[in-house]
Amino acid sequence: MRLRSAFPAVLGAVLLLAAVPGSAAAASGQFRYSYTTVDGDEASGFLNNPPGGRCIDLHGVGEDNPKPGHSPKNRTDAWATVFTDTDCEGNSFRLKPRTGGASERLKVRSVIFD
Repeated sequence: MRLRSAFPAVLGAVLLLAAVPGSAAAASGQFRYSYTTVDGDEASGFLNNPPGGRCIDLHGVGEDNPKPGHSPKNRTDAWATVFTDTDCEGNSFRLKPRTGGASERLKVRSVIFD
C-alpha cells in the first residue's frame, strides 16, 4: 500500500524538477579584446570559459577608463553579444561562436553569452 501512495509523490517531484530551468551553462573557450589603459599602454583582456546568460562588464574598459575596448574575438562555443556601454547597454553586435571577431572600429565595454 505504501508503494502505491509514494508513486504519485515521486512522479510529481520528477515532473517539478523537469519544469524548473537549470542555470545557464558556461561558454567553453576564450573571449578576447584589446584596449588602451588609462596610462596609454596597449593591453589585452580575456575571459576564459565565461558564464552564460549574465552580463559581464569587461575589465579595464569600465567607467574609470574613458576609452572603450575594441577588436573583440569570440573563441567560445557560444554566441557573444558585445555592447558599447557597461551593464550590456548601448548599441550591440553579435559575434558567432569560435570564429567571430571584429575590427578596431567596434568599441566594447560589456558582453553576454548565450
